[in-house]
Amino acid sequence: MNLLLVSVHYPPVKSSCAIQMRDLALQLKSSGHNPVVLVPEDNISDVYKKEVISGITVYRLKCNKVMNINFFQRAINEIFLPMLMLRALRKTDLDIKLFNGVIWYSPTIFFGPFISYIKKTAKIKSYLILRDVFPEWANDLGILKKGIAYYFFKLVAKYQYSVANTIGVQTESNKKYFLDWKKNNKKRKLEVLNNWLAKPIVNKSSIQIKDTILNNKKIFVYIGNMGVAQDMPILINLAETFNSNNDVGFLFVGRGTKVSELKQLAKNKALENILFYDEIDPYEIFDLLKQCDVGMVALDPKHKSHNIPGKFLTYMQAGIPVLARINQDTDLENIILQNKVGRVYTKSDLLEFNEITKQLLNDISINNMSKNCKDLYMESYTAHKAACKIINSFETMN
Repeated sequence: MNLLLVSVHYPPVKSSCAIQMRDLALQLKSSGHNPVVLVPEDNISDVYKKEVISGITVYRLKCNKVMNINFFQRAINEIFLPMLMLRALRKTDLDIKLFNGVIWYSPTIFFGPFISYIKKTAKIKSYLILRDVFPEWANDLGILKKGIAYYFFKLVAKYQYSVANTIGVQTESNKKYFLDWKKNNKKRKLEVLNNWLAKPIVNKSSIQIKDTILNNKKIFVYIGNMGVAQDMPILINLAETFNSNNDVGFLFVGRGTKVSELKQLAKNKALENILFYDEIDPYEIFDLLKQCDVGMVALDPKHKSHNIPGKFLTYMQAGIPVLARINQDTDLENIILQNKVGRVYTKSDLLEFNEITKQLLNDISINNMSKNCKDLYMESYTAHKAACKIINSFETMN
């Protein structure tokens, strides 16, 4: 099949979205399909740029900046995103009528008009990879009140859903948000599409723990975004409860709106068991995780939707168990506990959190948790399984 892949990020950007779409494109190509990627880009001089990355043709379409800017400016730029992408697409040498399907990744929620144009012009079906339910999660966390902005975003998201023939959500529980969407058109398909991760390319990490103050400690590592949705201060407070324990260290690697605050919090507490690093090349992550003992996952407990963060898959693939501080009664909590790949905490009491962390350290020493992690990854989260599910959906669409 000739397939268009649309995403707001693609390498060299290092976000989980970019990595997943790269892995999906490569898997589709290795399975005999022809994927072509369309991605917005603010850092090019021409209206578009065509390049080939690892055998995948990528069209970068000139748009305004949507990363590392304030919330208001990002919202404005994303509103104009589909129009600017469409203008650039029409300047390319790409004949979209030659394609058999379009796959797009959300967030963002603003791709709807762009995907609609592609569908109508090429007369093809579409598959929406939906990784979070916005603006619901922002309302849950108190970031966005139920006012004009909330209902505007909800209308935009609803339009995007209307353009999809199939929606692949992260977890079984997230299906509840789309019961009406499915009911209104029986030809629509709603399914769980697990997050995925391809076999890693392994380069030596620029972070070598043996050369740091955390040498010879049991390492708890957090890799990824550090923002409002994660409620990260509790992890810094957890590190403080182990500050007098010479056997335990905490490592934070990544970017986000709260990084500076977290560094200042650790400094104020005079913590000697914690290090921060900027994000590293994705190919270095596997080597870094091999130096660590536990991977940390953080989601604010006020979340009501269900998420399976990309970092969770990375930890499973590397064979290190997880310490997850997340919202209660979620699919992720059930996955972790049922498969015995870590421990979960859903409250805010530091003494309880510390005790659960100690229990996890004890579990690691007496159980083969590493094997459980690798088995879970191979069973549920490979790029091959995701690609097969998407292709099967196209083949069975009415």
